[in-house]
Amino acid sequence: MDEQLAVRDSQLLRGVLPMLILSTVHRGETYGYELVERLRALGLADLATGVVYPVLSRFERDGLVTARRVASSGGPARKYYAITERGDAARLDAIARWRAMTDIAERGIDPEGASA
Repeated sequence: MDEQLAVRDSQLLRGVLPMLILSTVHRGETYGYELVERLRALGLADLATGVVYPVLSRFERDGLVTARRVASSGGPARKYYAITERGDAARLDAIARWRAMTDIAERGIDPEGASA
């Protein structure tokens, strides 16, 4: 992949990742690595775990998710995340903004409504 294209993809991911994380946590309490695996299953195969954890930390600090530690039989305790009402409101706002932006992009790509 072209290096400039990779940078643009990274910037696009940075913009959409918070919405995807909130939407995934909205579906049910999850721990960090499980969340990463769910996002990879959506098609973000190259998603690094190191990209997701800072977003989760920021969401916890901002009151968008809560976290609790649960003992694990196979290693250290896992930190489980659940969405808060504030986080759900942020999720819905992000989805609305995403849909508005993709609508603008679609009109820009195909102003006549014809398929490419």
